[in-house]
Amino acid sequence: MTIRKDEKFDDLFETILKLETVEECYAFFDDLCTIGEITDMRDRLEVAKLLMMGETYEQIEHKTRMSSATISRVNRCLQHGNGGYKSMILKAKK
Repeated sequence: MTIRKDEKFDDLFETILKLETVEECYAFFDDLCTIGEITDMRDRLEVAKLLMMGETYEQIEHKTRMSSATISRVNRCLQHGNGGYKSMILKAKK
């Protein structure tokens, strides 16, 4: 999936970039997203990290209780996506 750039998305992302603390992030995303939406994002990021560490689908399913379909989707993004997962995971390690 590719997000089509437009002014509204630019505004959303520019707003996110202005968040300065984890507490601000909690407050903003708690207002913006349902608990299910934010939990899905958190879980997909965890799956991406585990895939980058070389974990197998079976190991990830056991650790996270995520479906193989979700793990596969995250893996496709890692392999053929825009590099967003990899970039942020590598930045977070620094």
